[in-house]
Amino acid sequence: MKILIAGGGKIGSTLTRHLCQEDHEITVIDRNLAILEKMEESFDISFVEGNAASMETLLEAGVKEANLFIVATDKDELNLLACMTAHGINPKIHTICRIRNPEYRVQAIAMRDTFALNMIINPDEQAAMEISRLLKYPGFLTIDTFVDGRVEIVEMKIFEDSRLNGVSLNRLSSIVHCNVLVCAVLRNGKCIMPDGNFVLQYGDRIYVTASTNNLNQLLRNLHIISRKNRRVFIAGGSRISYYLAKELGRSNISCTIIEKDLRHCELLANKLEYTTILHGDASNQSFLESLQLSKEDALVTLTDLDEVNIVISLYANAIHVNQIVTKLSHTLENEMLESLPIGSIVSPKDLVALNIVRYVRAMENQQGAAVTIHQLAQQKADSFEFRVTSATKYQNVPLKNVPIKNNVLVVSIAHEGHVEIPNGNSTFEEKDSLVVVTSANRKITTLNDIFEE
Repeated sequence: MKILIAGGGKIGSTLTRHLCQEDHEITVIDRNLAILEKMEESFDISFVEGNAASMETLLEAGVKEANLFIVATDKDELNLLACMTAHGINPKIHTICRIRNPEYRVQAIAMRDTFALNMIINPDEQAAMEISRLLKYPGFLTIDTFVDGRVEIVEMKIFEDSRLNGVSLNRLSSIVHCNVLVCAVLRNGKCIMPDGNFVLQYGDRIYVTASTNNLNQLLRNLHIISRKNRRVFIAGGSRISYYLAKELGRSNISCTIIEKDLRHCELLANKLEYTTILHGDASNQSFLESLQLSKEDALVTLTDLDEVNIVISLYANAIHVNQIVTKLSHTLENEMLESLPIGSIVSPKDLVALNIVRYVRAMENQQGAAVTIHQLAQQKADSFEFRVTSATKYQNVPLKNVPIKNNVLVVSIAHEGHVEIPNGNSTFEEKDSLVVVTSANRKITTLNDIFEE
């Protein structure tokens, strides 16, 4: 597929990396030649230096032959104009537009056809929704949702005093007393798809599949939490903070935002009626000490600087804040992240990239394409949700008799109104939803790709 990407920033470069891995023909447009040349050194792409909203630039980039135009510059107005211009030249092109301003977003949704938009992305809002979900389930580092919210794959870390430390997976049900499946384990930077004899140990990060109804029971039985979050502090008054405070308010969770810019505090106070806004520097330890954060349920670090977010989260861990969520805009080395006690890590650019990859795959193959895609174990494993269609092989055949490829695991089957963690006797049929976990080096496009030929 021929794809144009406008904007070589954090989102543009992340998208380029993901889409190049899927063998698409990528052309990147940006005004900054140095950024383009650096991207060309890292990825197999073409580039055009120029204004993405200019007809001349778009024609040079090949917009007439392109299938998809992803516009992710830092200017909403330019992004909207670029989509309209591209569609005017090539009415068949699909457009994905980044819009951050809340006012523009409402307008763009209402005037989607006028602006020629197939998909609108807002990294800030997506990050806020992800953080909100994490805060509703303290104890999980990440939560990926499938089958309209009925199935989850959650990430947990095995601590030295954990009830799971030293436990083999075939004994798991006797401890958690609910139906769950450990589908992947990250140990010393290596992703493992374990069998029943695998023994969990201190330091492991495990990925557990469960129906949504079983999540709270899982946490209770592991003695991880006794109650839900009621009070959350947010460091930094960013756009993500705004969206997050609105979402937490809907869940009746008390929210306090710390922001060092007085003028910005006033703006937030005017927009967030039920949120407490504190004027102060969240990177100042004496200021944080005055807040007695150890008595709060959770802390979310959302300043514009990754380094500041990490330092604040490390302080929160030192004073034993129950739950910590850290926003990182740039990707650090996986080994470094594993060693830092900074709680859950949320990356807005990665969330957006995965949503767009899902859209691209659906464009490639409308029949049988993945409904939902997530990455697990620091991008070493992928999880997919597929719908069983009339073209799907091995329907009504017990899984123990189905030739499934190595390093591929069916982790849930959703029949009408019922979610099953499968065993060897489980079967699937048309209209069911299957969640599949694979190693990241396998290219899975349709459900039939998981079967041996």
